[in-house]
Amino acid sequence: MTDTICSISTSLGTGAISIIRLSGPESINLVNKIFTGKDLNQVESHTIHYGYIKYQNEIIDEVLITIMKAPKTFTREDIVEINAHGGIATTNKILEILLTIGARLAEPGEFTKRAFLNGRIDLVEAEAVSDLIVSDTEDSRALAINQLTGSLSALINNERKKIVTLLSNIEVNIDYPEYEDIKKITNSVLLPILKEIKIDLTKILEESKISKIIKEGINIAIVGRPNVGKSSLLNKFLNEEKAIVTNIAGTTRDIVEGSISLKGIKLNFIDTAGIRETSDIVEKIGVERSLSTINKADLIILVLNNAEELTEEDLNLLKKIKGKKYILFINKSDLPKELDYSNLNNYILGNTLTSDGIDLLKEKIIELFNLDTFKSKNLVYMSNARQISLVEKALKNIENALDALKNNIPIDMVEIDIKSCFDTLGEIIGVTYKDELIDEIFKNFCIGK
Repeated sequence: MTDTICSISTSLGTGAISIIRLSGPESINLVNKIFTGKDLNQVESHTIHYGYIKYQNEIIDEVLITIMKAPKTFTREDIVEINAHGGIATTNKILEILLTIGARLAEPGEFTKRAFLNGRIDLVEAEAVSDLIVSDTEDSRALAINQLTGSLSALINNERKKIVTLLSNIEVNIDYPEYEDIKKITNSVLLPILKEIKIDLTKILEESKISKIIKEGINIAIVGRPNVGKSSLLNKFLNEEKAIVTNIAGTTRDIVEGSISLKGIKLNFIDTAGIRETSDIVEKIGVERSLSTINKADLIILVLNNAEELTEEDLNLLKKIKGKKYILFINKSDLPKELDYSNLNNYILGNTLTSDGIDLLKEKIIELFNLDTFKSKNLVYMSNARQISLVEKALKNIENALDALKNNIPIDMVEIDIKSCFDTLGEIIGVTYKDELIDEIFKNFCIGK
């Protein structure tokens, strides 16, 4: 990280202002070469200066230059931000000049990566930066900001402190058994501490399920055989004509998606192709995708027709959703009843022509996922699969240690699992990491962050 990187940090397009950011040892010097105004090498840190970007005797733009000197910056390196007018041509021209005179184009997420590698933030906080940028509900924003401010990291560090105290006492017992005034670490001493750590990690893991919903939303698949009203139901939820609706069976041949916010949680609706036996190649592909969506969805809304008896396709779908979270929406309540409800559970009667049952359906979703309770939570949870899998691994280490104690395994052997738990928790916050993992995490960031 001895070179100086630069990139455009605002969305590229027409706007009032665009920001071109540099970070690295030559940031101030490089910008100073093309800036007419104060000598930027002589100004105070965290100050803004008016002038012009000029290159080869041509004035490129009127700008404001922000100077931030290491170490009190996001990357702990010298940072310069050029506030230019937001035209595409002007912004690209300034970036092009900076690259010509010695800066390197930043890789995706490289500013945040440098902040992590320079110890400015830990890995959880770095991932939270990306989450904050893409958050599209109030709760997902709150989840990201809590992680960014270190709340989740503090939770992990607290568990690591308990473990490191335990490990140090075990080491003293092993290395200096002759000292009688040292507290002996026995099974009876270890057991309650490890049980407490297990409870803590289990709680973190359980509550992380909430974070997935907050961050990604709830994926809801609307399924059923053709012409039962799936597309109409999607349109009613979205309050727009998103899906094509006709009385011709098989109109929807591919997946149609749309989202709404309910209690601050994003609901991602997927209207699938009608499921039936078909010889039409295109429709058949749509049916296969629909069946695949059932397995991936967090919730399934199976639409049935009030005016028809259950068909073979209906019965097959009822079997496929068994054991999954589902709601039956019995559509066409305005027509004479032909459907037998006696063996059906968890159903709502409605009508997509008049929106009857839509509010009840929303209330049922709130109840199924306890959405009313989310506002009372402090939103300090794991936010992605990497973090959750590491907590699962750490919990397994503790469970192995507890099993070893029950089987009277020597404490120096039990220590191996406890140490593994300590190291695994360290991976969550980035105390220990592999370069390949870091590259993988930051490549998904936008280039200017």
